[in-house]
Amino acid sequence: MKFKIDENLPTEVLSDLRAAGHEADSLPDEGLAGVPDSIVLDRVQREGRILLTLDKGIADIRAYPPERYAGIVLFRPHTSGRGEVLTFVRQRLANILQIDLTGHLLIVSERNIRVR
Repeated sequence: MKFKIDENLPTEVLSDLRAAGHEADSLPDEGLAGVPDSIVLDRVQREGRILLTLDKGIADIRAYPPERYAGIVLFRPHTSGRGEVLTFVRQRLANILQIDLTGHLLIVSERNIRVR
């Protein structure tokens, strides 16, 4: 699978995905840190990449209908500390990678994974 990692996720997520055999790059590495959500979603759409993010604005399905994208994964941990976020993502990544993400928005919380 091909992934794009948002600037708000720890860089280790990028390494984890690559180590698992996936193609992954990040917005900061491409000089896209701080750009509007519309630019981020345009980029992932053109590249056919699955976006991993903490940005809940990207979960607006009226503005960004999931069926237009290779997949969007929104992580919603209870805490925002870097180490806690990394642990949260790592604990759920294997389950996420087993789901067909094409055309879906996944909202990953402490309790469950919702697919829209």
